Amino acid sequence: MFDSHAIGSRNVGFAKRISTHLAAALVTFCLLQIFIVAKMGGSLVLHLGIIVAIGGFAVAARGLERRWQLLERSDLSHSGLALRFRRDVVQLWGASLVGALLWIPVAIIFRFLFG
Repeated sequence: MFDSHAIGSRNVGFAKRISTHLAAALVTFCLLQIFIVAKMGGSLVLHLGIIVAIGGFAVAARGLERRWQLLERSDLSHSGLALRFRRDVVQLWGASLVGALLWIPVAIIFRFLFG
């Protein structure tokens, strides 16, 4: 009998691993944003901005998760998937950390404009 799961079994794990990285990166992104905005004397507007940023991050994360579910089912070799996985993980963590740090100039400009 034909088992479609057995065909992709050599590549099992990348989608699960990216989901784990996504969850950790989202938590890190959220905590850094909250900490930075709180330390910068964040107003209600900045806190609402955090909600929007987290929502955007979550939507992008879901897209990346779907991408890896499709890639895992593809005919790509394990080494091809591993290379893409490493690249995506580096980009994910870079976006998570740099994205959260972008609140520093935003908060400075906001404080300058609105006191």
